[in-house]
Amino acid sequence: MLKTNSVTINYGKNHVIDNLSLNIKKGSINTLIGTNGCGKSTLLKALSRNLKPKHGDVYLNSKSIFQLDTKLLAKEMSILPQSPTAPDDFTVFDLVSYGRYPHLDWTSKLHEEDLDIINWAIHLTKMEHLKDRQVTTLSGGERQRAWIAMALCQKPKILLLDEPTTYLDISHQFEVLELVKTLNKTMGLTIVMVLHDLNQAARYSDNIIVIKDGNIYTQGSPKEIITSSTLNEVFNLDVRIFMDEYNNCPFFIPITKAVTTY
Repeated sequence: MLKTNSVTINYGKNHVIDNLSLNIKKGSINTLIGTNGCGKSTLLKALSRNLKPKHGDVYLNSKSIFQLDTKLLAKEMSILPQSPTAPDDFTVFDLVSYGRYPHLDWTSKLHEEDLDIINWAIHLTKMEHLKDRQVTTLSGGERQRAWIAMALCQKPKILLLDEPTTYLDISHQFEVLELVKTLNKTMGLTIVMVLHDLNQAARYSDNIIVIKDGNIYTQGSPKEIITSSTLNEVFNLDVRIFMDEYNNCPFFIPITKAVTTY
């Protein structure tokens, strides 16, 4: 469905992503993990066409996303970047309705179908009681739900999320990730997201992609990825691995930061 073919991305003379090839399976939840600066967010920007590779290409349904019409791409894919901002006077309804613009005709007017979809997205994200509130007055978790509602209004098949739990307390982190999981299960949305919390990645992912030195170090199911050896080799951590039988996923507790000898 969504794939990269030998993608290389430079910042100046530095290869941030180096000859990376990736296939995203339709209807799956995929999480990019890795140390700071390894290229996770850069890869997500390339997948969303916000950054063009120096070499290689990104394909959606076998077509280069860089050759697709902008409105057509917006109907297929939506992205929630890190720390998005809205005009100070925007209400939740205003923000969510903005997601319909790729679908509007030349009049740029919202029709009854558009209003139905806006209200559907607001209902799905449990924002009905906040739809007339200004976005700037919302809590972090409420604001993230509003932005996700806007993304849903595009009626995309793919949702890209760049660190959707950043700056949220633990309760709102799980609230947002539970919403993402629900959208995947009920709507069949394909999800690609960047997360820093590896235990959350294990709990909410079908496929975890480990980025190291600008390329894919390894990828697989949470049980295949959340291992002592991977966490030691990629994150320089010594850990104990446990199994959450209720959620059928592994989790870990750090013991020490591994000591590097020279």
